Amino acid sequence: MLDDRAAPILARAWAEPERPELWLAAGRALAQAGRGTEADAAFERYFALVPVRGLTAEGAERHRAGDLEGAAELFRRALALDPDDVDALRLLGVAASELGRAEEALRAARRAVSVQPDHLIAWADLGAVLSVFDHPEEAVEAFAQIARKRPDDPAALAHLGNALLSAGEAGRAERVYRAALARNAKEPASLLGLGHALKTLGRQAEAIEAYRSCVAARPLAGEAWWSLANLKTFRFSVDDEAAMTATIASPSAGEVARINIAYALGKAREDAEDYDAAFSFYAEGAALQRARVRYDPLQTEAINGRIRRVFTPELFERFAGCGASDPAPIFIVGLPRSGSTLIEQILASHSQVEGTSELPALGKVTMDIGRFRSDGVAYPEAALDLSPRDLEALGQAYLERTVRHRSGRAFFTDKMPNNFAGVGLIALILPNAKIIDARRHPMDSCWGAFKQLFARGQNFSYDLFELGHFYLEYDALMRHWDAVLPGKVLRVDYEAMVLD
Repeated sequence: MLDDRAAPILARAWAEPERPELWLAAGRALAQAGRGTEADAAFERYFALVPVRGLTAEGAERHRAGDLEGAAELFRRALALDPDDVDALRLLGVAASELGRAEEALRAARRAVSVQPDHLIAWADLGAVLSVFDHPEEAVEAFAQIARKRPDDPAALAHLGNALLSAGEAGRAERVYRAALARNAKEPASLLGLGHALKTLGRQAEAIEAYRSCVAARPLAGEAWWSLANLKTFRFSVDDEAAMTATIASPSAGEVARINIAYALGKAREDAEDYDAAFSFYAEGAALQRARVRYDPLQTEAINGRIRRVFTPELFERFAGCGASDPAPIFIVGLPRSGSTLIEQILASHSQVEGTSELPALGKVTMDIGRFRSDGVAYPEAALDLSPRDLEALGQAYLERTVRHRSGRAFFTDKMPNNFAGVGLIALILPNAKIIDARRHPMDSCWGAFKQLFARGQNFSYDLFELGHFYLEYDALMRHWDAVLPGKVLRVDYEAMVLD
């Protein structure tokens, strides 16, 4: 027997079978009545009448199943039928973002909010895509659109706070988080974000209090435990370890929580000099995280080989004297956890040097090379066809991308570790830039990376074999730069630096 609410809706759909909205309503009513098979049939009729909805729904299913390419293609097919379908646009933006396709992702996500400016989910998706591709100011505005429409929603304010924090506005982020907590004092995302903001502002005692409040509000909040561990100087109590151990064993703990807590317990056991247990926890967290990320060591090896074949002494000789002449950038490259932060702190203590941390600017410039070529040739091979004018433009593009991070000092640091692969490009487009290789003993460097849960990137660090392979690739590429650009890179030995 059908539910009383479902029966009349289904009857209307049968009476007017060409009206898709009736089949959609019938499907929803049947689903609520627990009649799954009949609900599916009603939805199928709806999708047949509105093909764009069917393609979008199938794309969403593919996306949930992890088939990003298949999902993106279905969203494109839906947009071929209706270029202004907001759901297809925003979901294509999300899928393309996860595939690393910046241009397509940004175009689709921006189009979604232009078509329907009041679609708050579209604004949230746009904000997320903008954040991934380093457009922090625009991301702030996207989340501000939501907060303006829902000023009393703590979750909306928390998203805005996160965007502000990513944009380097920790002070503003703190105020937004506190506004969210004034509406709900136990809102976990705001408590966690507040801790991050206070840490950035150097108020560690208050940050610890915020992280502990987050754990109290949501005991399964694994990220708060790891945030405490990631303060480096923080030490867990016996009660803390007991709470984390109970949480990680709980069937209610999600995978992300277990990953964060495994790393936190590793830090706790390492501080207690229980190294076997520490390694076990780090390995457990790393294995879980490795299953969540994509990384191909053969692809790394292949791209590095292509870089070595392109950037030869002949190329540097051909372009000698080209590029943007500004001497301001000081690149600090290497592997993570190898002393780059300490080098930056030392340099930034000088009145003429500004520490700007890890800048994504060089990666963005690299992506632009060959981007508009019709023959499909991309970086690094596309560098062979650059002109002196191109090199200067690319150097200026890098400098323009860094302006918002600088306050006007003569020099600034860019300590993005993985820029070691771009040393040759730096030499071409910014010939007067300084380059420092932060080098640490391989065992210490790799161990430091293995026991660190990175916010994003560094996906090679969650498997010991892949980590060792990546170190060898890094070392081989740095030896190549020494050979083709003798004297260009200053190598700073971490152990020698901390002893002196």
